[in-house]
Amino acid sequence: MSGYPSVQDWDTVASCITDGIHRVGPFGDVYTGRDSYVEFLRDTMPSLMGYRMDIDRVTHTADEAVTVVELRETVDLDGTPVVTRECIVCEVDGSGLICQVSIYIQRSPADENEPM
Repeated sequence: MSGYPSVQDWDTVASCITDGIHRVGPFGDVYTGRDSYVEFLRDTMPSLMGYRMDIDRVTHTADEAVTVVELRETVDLDGTPVVTRECIVCEVDGSGLICQVSIYIQRSPADENEPM
């Protein structure tokens, strides 16, 4: 499963999330509300040189209220591709829209001494 979000279709993204979505990023950054979150994505994603997302696994709870996406994001830093492994946890409301997003980064042992 590769390249899906590279389409960057923000209208489709907006149609999948609630007006009051709450997103907490891996560095404690918070976006609340559909417009704020989509604006963040619209401004950030195109600025990432060589951006690529590869989805490794998608897991749902039995009631499909929570989805966990394990993925790898790649960006070019000074011409070198850098891969970050992440996990995105999405909570879905009763209407089937995403209402909560929490993003976690997997760090390697070599990262333990590096400040975030």
